[in-house]
Amino acid sequence: MRDYILLMHNDATQAPSSEMWPAYLARLQASGRFDGGSAIADGESLRKTGTPAPLSTPLGGYIRVRAEDIAGAKAFLAGNPVYECGGTVEVRELPREA
Repeated sequence: MRDYILLMHNDATQAPSSEMWPAYLARLQASGRFDGGSAIADGESLRKTGTPAPLSTPLGGYIRVRAEDIAGAKAFLAGNPVYECGGTVEVRELPREA
């Protein structure tokens, strides 16, 4: 089992309804593979010297899940309010520390 993070961008083409998040989170919890998540506020891009890379599309939140592979992690997009409302969700594997 691998760890994945779903990074949700603030670029949905329509606002999710108030019922979407509770239903989605309940489905994730029922899967037994949900490891939490949170909204993410605005921030800054920093670098010790020189000009930092600009922030990409602002992120709105993240969800952490466990899956066998990237295809399994992508299955958690179904019902995701950002994804369902036309927004971008990045799915990335979180490497295990050796």
